Amino acid sequence: MSKHTLSVLVENKPGVLARVAGLFSRRGFNIESLAVGPTEHEDISRMTIVVSVDELPLEQVTKQLNKLVNVIKIVELEPAAAVRRELLLVKVRADAGVRSQVLETVQLFRAKVVDVSPEALTIEVTGTADKLDALLRMLEPYGVREMVQSGMVAIGRGARSITAPAR
Repeated sequence: MSKHTLSVLVENKPGVLARVAGLFSRRGFNIESLAVGPTEHEDISRMTIVVSVDELPLEQVTKQLNKLVNVIKIVELEPAAAVRRELLLVKVRADAGVRSQVLETVQLFRAKVVDVSPEALTIEVTGTADKLDALLRMLEPYGVREMVQSGMVAIGRGARSITAPAR
């Protein structure tokens, strides 16, 4: 099995996310990452779905997705032809004794400190899953108190757009 990133344009209506996720669930596929948000057209949303599946079953699911009324367009984004990013917020123990070392690590990863307290720092970083994993490994010795990570968002490289004109 290999990972595939799908960019799915859908009508921005209630229940669409449930129908799309349900289709994957019924086929027994685990969605590894799912991010949904608006596009430049207020009545269209973009779902970025990462799923591990073989080529043939993916083709079948794509055909079934295309049959859903609210699905406008599906494109598989190849890693080399797309910009892919995730967001991580992580709260790290950072008392006076280790704060400068944590801040050094933050700078190395081009991350930002978004909240400061006497005992902890909250750090925001965007990047590939590998970059986020590497930062977490570096911060682990200081004590990760809490973290949340978004799903992947992705967009094709270059000037071409997959977004259909607004309906």
